[in-house]
Amino acid sequence: MKPSLSYANLILILASVLGAAAFLSPFVRPPERQMAMNAMAHSGDAMLMLTLVSLLALAAVAAGLQSREMNSKTLAVLGALAAVGAILRLIPGPGGFSGVFFLPIMAGYAFGAQFGFLAGLVTLLASAFLSGGVGPWLPYQMFAAGWVGALAGLVPHIRPGTRWEMVLLAGVGLALGLFYGMVMNLWFWPFVFQPQHAAMYWQPGQGPVATLRAYALFYVITSLAWDAWRGIGNAALILVFGAPVLRLLQRYQKRFHFLQTPHDDQGSLLAEYPSLS
Repeated sequence: MKPSLSYANLILILASVLGAAAFLSPFVRPPERQMAMNAMAHSGDAMLMLTLVSLLALAAVAAGLQSREMNSKTLAVLGALAAVGAILRLIPGPGGFSGVFFLPIMAGYAFGAQFGFLAGLVTLLASAFLSGGVGPWLPYQMFAAGWVGALAGLVPHIRPGTRWEMVLLAGVGLALGLFYGMVMNLWFWPFVFQPQHAAMYWQPGQGPVATLRAYALFYVITSLAWDAWRGIGNAALILVFGAPVLRLLQRYQKRFHFLQTPHDDQGSLLAEYPSLS
């Protein structure tokens, strides 16, 4: 019997812990100075974090291949999803709309949290190089997008194959659009302070309640409307394109993993391809 947590999953959990520590580190180790501009936030540790998250992702893929949770075909699907997702990032839209999250959400839902985390992480990395969005924010975008894909992988498959499944997933896409923005603000928020609006900025020495209150005010005033467009875009893409994309991904899942899924009424494909057992 396989262990409930594989080495690949443990590596990705380690990556998530590392990402959470990176986002929260300014609050436990106050920055030397707060800046009016956020462009230099995390500039001292961004390269280290990018290297670590990339190495952990490669280690997770290697562990997945070693344990046969992944194979060359699923790795090719991961690369193809990242490439298409990177192109979707170039599609313009209002506010914070971006098509880059559509495929990580669908892949996470179809293949599970482990694959969803990798899909989100690799997609943001590829899209950053394609769009020129490389900077100290990149590793934090990769962590946040990875969590988006992983959370989609934890969504229960309720009434699969019906329109209500897409409605549920659209609601998830809306929530994850807001979640991404809430998380990403933390990469720069502790480094910024404007005395004229002190109530919505963090100051060293603040307690957790005061910090949460200040961040909630900052988010509602500066980011909620922007992030709402991202969530609405996710939901719209899922409602329009989600069903056929999900069917395609599930077909790949059955063919490449040879596992019975909640959507597989015919049983394992090993019966259909006995030579591959």
